[in-house]
Amino acid sequence: MENLENFRKETRAWLEANCPAEMRRPAQTEEDTCWGGRHAVFQSEAQRQWLERMAAKGWTVPEWPREYGGGGLSRDEAKILRQEMRALSCRSPLDSFGIWMLGPALLKYGSEEQKREHLPKIARGEIRWCQGYSEPGSGSDLASLQTRAEDKGDQFLVNGSKIWTSYADKADWIFCLVRTDPNAPKHEGISFILFDMESAGVSTKPITLISGASPFCQTFFDDVLVPKANLVGKLNKGWDIAKYLLTHERDMIGGMGSTSENRSLGQIAADTVGADNGMLADTVLRSQIAAFEIDALAFRLAMDRAGDMAKVGQAHPAVSSLLKYYGTELNKRRMELVMSAGGTDALEWEGERSREGRTARAWLRSKANSIEGGTSEVQLNIIAKRILGLPGA
Repeated sequence: MENLENFRKETRAWLEANCPAEMRRPAQTEEDTCWGGRHAVFQSEAQRQWLERMAAKGWTVPEWPREYGGGGLSRDEAKILRQEMRALSCRSPLDSFGIWMLGPALLKYGSEEQKREHLPKIARGEIRWCQGYSEPGSGSDLASLQTRAEDKGDQFLVNGSKIWTSYADKADWIFCLVRTDPNAPKHEGISFILFDMESAGVSTKPITLISGASPFCQTFFDDVLVPKANLVGKLNKGWDIAKYLLTHERDMIGGMGSTSENRSLGQIAADTVGADNGMLADTVLRSQIAAFEIDALAFRLAMDRAGDMAKVGQAHPAVSSLLKYYGTELNKRRMELVMSAGGTDALEWEGERSREGRTARAWLRSKANSIEGGTSEVQLNIIAKRILGLPGA
């Protein structure tokens, strides 16, 4: 315990000395979020410095082993780091599908050569990744994927397409599910491969959502050659990796519900509604916000508890579905309250005052949270069958 308290003091002092003041203010635009990559354009010198300092410390991925670019911290130390960053309102130095999804899969299933090749670049923000899972016409039945990877000696020849590929038009590499044995049962004959998005035959087409913008793309593969060295795990056993990665994706999406903003909902609402003796003047909205804040705190504690149980091998395999479901529904609820707090001004769609309708567009975008990464209905089915033990339909 004394060692952890010393670590806390040292961490706080380091963050105070190294986190630029600009990186202690809430992000205002998409560009304020650092995704890294080959062609990264930093919004400011402070954003670049913050990434470089945290990466040099290994704290973009604090629990990864040091030999792969991580900080080598224990779970308790990593929790303290997050707490101290939250206390100082430090922004995340790097947002990354490589960190949230691919990295854990490579740590478990990747070869030593693959780990040493890809993990340090993820940790330093040098390569930006996207996910090639969903396909047109497959809906929630991921295992029905039809993208083919044919054996061509030392290479695979990949043909097909993926849908809802977030930031595919900005990504450097893709981790992709492909069918390598078309005659096997649908959950078999699937492999997990990695390849460069600049490979010949790869193209992307952005998809615009109701919010007027979107990170999503459809991605096309036309005779793309992929070295067999980029196969992760065993041939035709990619479904095991896919399921493992999905638990981390659902944890990541569910984590939206525990996001800690620099300004509370009450403060946001007071700007529009006003305050009465230090309390929000609208009593109904005040009650709704209070209920939300209590639920959000409970969810944050549930996330910590799930992490602690995973550390000692006691977490239920389906707990990620529970966290994903509740976290995304909580985030949607938060955005509804933000809209209520903003009144008619929150509906503004364009203009400098509203930062081009940032609030309204974020509210509309939040509706997809309960669809992406597995719909809320799918998560509820998993919870019912695997946690509650209810019979299937």
